[in-house]
Amino acid sequence: MPWYWILLIVIVVVVASALITSMRSKRAVTMLSEEDFKANYRKAQLIDVREKGEFDSSHILGARNLPTTQLRNRYKELRQDLPVYLYCENGGRSSRTALFLKKKGYTQLYALEGGFKNWSGRVKSTKK
Repeated sequence: MPWYWILLIVIVVVVASALITSMRSKRAVTMLSEEDFKANYRKAQLIDVREKGEFDSSHILGARNLPTTQLRNRYKELRQDLPVYLYCENGGRSSRTALFLKKKGYTQLYALEGGFKNWSGRVKSTKK
């Protein structure tokens, strides 16, 4: 079999896997516009899933940091009876986090569309 057929097969498998993951993530989380996110996040658990350094430099006022790299050990810190509002830098990590939490029984999962980079609301920043 020529090398280019093998390369084509690998590309097809990778793309198919990415599409399946994307579709599963969309079923696990409700994406909210910034306006809708702002309307209700104070009544929910507001979780920043970025790494500690990203969170420390700037985050949405009132958010807790629960990095995706620590999720498997810390997800039980979240209450299942309250909505969970997630955000990351651009939306990818929060979608993967929602997929994980859905598997663990969480049902009220919401994510900020476009992530923190599109946030125009109040933030807490560390001055350098």
